[in-house]
Amino acid sequence: MHKKPAAPLQTPDGSQHILLHSCCAPCAGPVMDDIHAANVNFTVLFYNPNIHPQAEYELRKEENIRYAKQLGVPFVDLDYDKDNWFARVKGLEWEPERGERCTACFDMRLERSALYAVEHGFSVFSSTLGISRWKDMDQINGCGKRAAARHAGLQYWDYNWRKGGGSARMIDIAKREQFYQQEYCGCVYSLRDSNQHRISQGRSKIIRGVKFYGGDEIAQDAGAETANATGIKSS
Repeated sequence: MHKKPAAPLQTPDGSQHILLHSCCAPCAGPVMDDIHAANVNFTVLFYNPNIHPQAEYELRKEENIRYAKQLGVPFVDLDYDKDNWFARVKGLEWEPERGERCTACFDMRLERSALYAVEHGFSVFSSTLGISRWKDMDQINGCGKRAAARHAGLQYWDYNWRKGGGSARMIDIAKREQFYQQEYCGCVYSLRDSNQHRISQGRSKIIRGVKFYGGDEIAQDAGAETANATGIKSS
């Protein structure tokens, strides 16, 4: 078992109730555990209209709800706003992973999270997106800070959730809880790129909805297939 961060978590303004945007259960697991262990109250917000198709979206959401219930944490499910998401990334369909399409995607999700935060009395919000080693933490933090800057008195907590072996604990918790193991980042374009990569390697296309952590000897974290397809190295 990997160690949790040695120093207790401190929210930016000492707030004892924060909003946590979650992208999926595997990424959220260690973040939720750490905040819960620090006795900081939090609400999980699920707003991920990028996830395609809807059956995949529902499966990822339900896994996150399952863990939130286990910890006794409030869970907010916002709309599956896919039409606005497609409009937001129009013209960026062939951008590489970590490129402009991802920035537009993160902007949309964190802007909506920031709006919910101010509408419901939160002064601090954060996201689980940055814990995955396949994501660009600076890119995500930039999107979060821009979203917060739109609202007076709101802060984006850019805590490095990878500290203390966070990325490794993500796999430990995912195996323990047997979370659904998505094999692409979420959007139709990452699914396309992942499948193209698999075909180029003589492998079959992704079969959605069948793979769960703990069922295989080696488990990859969320987004690994897309990252491999675009040649991204872990950070």
